[in-house]
Amino acid sequence: MRPLIEFCINNLTPEVLEIKKKLETDPSLDVIEYGCLGNCGICAEQPYALVNGELIMAETAEELLDNIYKAIEEMEIRF
Repeated sequence: MRPLIEFCINNLTPEVLEIKKKLETDPSLDVIEYGCLGNCGICAEQPYALVNGELIMAETAEELLDNIYKAIEEMEIRF
């Protein structure tokens, strides 16, 4: 099963949109964009995504990309 990365459309700043586009080029990932993921307090303050339902946050878009790949690695180790 490929990791599922979910983004909220309201959190897609130009920087986060670039991260989403990079992830979409990775054939080992499924990337989906939703109108709302229900994390409005976080969404208004910092970049975030859900990785297999787990909330991943960061201070910057680049850090978010790193944190997403770290979360994927940790999930693969667990299984």
